[in-house]
Amino acid sequence: MAPTTRNLVVLFADVSGSTKLYELLGNVDALATIDRCLAIVKRVCVDFDGRVVKTIGDEVLAVFPAADAAAQAAIEIQLRVSKQRTPRDTPVAMHIGFHSGPTIEDEGDVFGDAVNVAARLTAFATGGQIFTSAQTASEMSAALRARTRDQDSHTLRGKDQDVAMFELTWVESEDELTAMSPRVAVAPAKVVLTHGAREIELDEARSRLTLGRDITNDVIIADRKASRMHAHIERRRDKFVLIDHSSNGTWVTVEGKTEITLRREELILRGRGHVSFGHAFADDPAEVLAFACLD
Repeated sequence: MAPTTRNLVVLFADVSGSTKLYELLGNVDALATIDRCLAIVKRVCVDFDGRVVKTIGDEVLAVFPAADAAAQAAIEIQLRVSKQRTPRDTPVAMHIGFHSGPTIEDEGDVFGDAVNVAARLTAFATGGQIFTSAQTASEMSAALRARTRDQDSHTLRGKDQDVAMFELTWVESEDELTAMSPRVAVAPAKVVLTHGAREIELDEARSRLTLGRDITNDVIIADRKASRMHAHIERRRDKFVLIDHSSNGTWVTVEGKTEITLRREELILRGRGHVSFGHAFADDPAEVLAFACLD
């Protein structure tokens, strides 16, 4: 397939102090901690319309169609990672940079000046910081621009001219974040679920549904590969989130997207699609939970 060129927002998210983590925790615990953080990054990027390009050591490279999506993903990553702790109960931090511009996409990878600038911005940021360029900040919505702080212009390796930088601030409280800067609407206020002949609506009146083989669940899954308490769906303000609790995993297919596997993870439901329990849809399509997110 021939390379294509288009404007994208390139984001790098890097675990801060990973070398020190290996020294303090040892290889096994450090790797588990880093992998957990990278899994959060990848899930958030997908939730905010991003495409994860690749994982490079202790960092993730992703691309987004718009600056707001990248900014909201960066904030969400920091919020979630800030709640993580190592086995020694010490905090974990990430530093993030994103920049928009023309990119070359070839065989799933991305190249170009925008990638290089985003990488430099990430390296410039310290743990817990999000840096973007003045150019990209100007493409963001007014609400998000209001949350940036001018960091002056700096010389970046490989650039002839200095690059004007902005730090995107984030807060500990999701309620405070919502009040200060409403997020991009990534899910509607109602989802219709279909299991066999049964149809169930989740909305403000009914906000939670449990799924599994046990008869105490709201939806009983007959598939023997499903766990007794396999998963649940819950409403979080304007979103419905699927949370996996199973041994074998949950497979989610959103129309037009590649099937996603959840293993003790969560995913914001969006659009239309279906859920398989304990195995991929192609392995046994007999029993699924279909979903349709409605406005």
